[in-house]
Amino acid sequence: MNNDFHNNTNEYEEKTLEELIKEKSDGKKNGKKTWLIVFIIFLVLLAGTLGYIIYYFAANSVGEDGYRKLSNQVSPTLTDDNKPKNVKKKNLKNPIDFTRLEKINKDIVGWIRIKDTNIDYPVLRAPEDDYSFYLHRDCYKNYLFAGSIYMERCNEGDFSDRNTILYGHNMMNGTMFADLHKFEDSDFFAKHKYFYVYTKNYVKKYMVYSAYEYDDRHIDNAFNHFGNDKDFRKYIKYSLNPTNAILSNVRKGSKVTINDKLITLSTCTNNRPENRYLVQGVLVDNEKTK
Repeated sequence: MNNDFHNNTNEYEEKTLEELIKEKSDGKKNGKKTWLIVFIIFLVLLAGTLGYIIYYFAANSVGEDGYRKLSNQVSPTLTDDNKPKNVKKKNLKNPIDFTRLEKINKDIVGWIRIKDTNIDYPVLRAPEDDYSFYLHRDCYKNYLFAGSIYMERCNEGDFSDRNTILYGHNMMNGTMFADLHKFEDSDFFAKHKYFYVYTKNYVKKYMVYSAYEYDDRHIDNAFNHFGNDKDFRKYIKYSLNPTNAILSNVRKGSKVTINDKLITLSTCTNNRPENRYLVQGVLVDNEKTK
């Protein structure tokens, strides 16, 4: 009986050892399969990411080409930010063909150009039912991730508000409002004092008096749509002395009052996506065109 028990025990141990070896072998196979599956998933994700990046740049390149083509069509003689010299105000010809632009899209209310930047775009006004309509649409109303330079419906299309706010993406390829960040450089800020906005009947010259990083608040809402002198004065005071801003440049000697017309150019920041980078201008000349 003891021998039978001993034999049965050895047989049990041998079987157990075989099972352990088999389990170990199966474990290796399963491990290889797992890593193979992980590797395949990684390759799929990598291919998808690369595909998206290629699509992203290709799509935005096409969109940017469209804007450049449009610029050449509506302002073939406009080569820089300087308006024609030796021309009387009453005879100033509008360098932008708004007749053609209105046929493309009646939401186009202006054109903005800033010297030594890629900023040379139509300005659109969002429809009443969708303030962010042009966030990811071009001036033809087609989908474009880069979107357009636009104002929300709370601003008037003739730039007559106390503070007109224009929005544009901070694109990695340097398009749309990405070049606003050039104003972070004090030398660039000092040398680029003015920029122009063209409307159907006027050429508006703005002086850049401040550029700074702002928080994530909606400016128009935060200051009660600038509807009263107190809130507007508060905003002007901050823009002239953005003490809490991480980055800022302010033009010395700038005088801005509640009787002035401001324009705020807004885009995303590079390192803090919840914040906004603002370039602040004040209207210094408003010449009527024929």
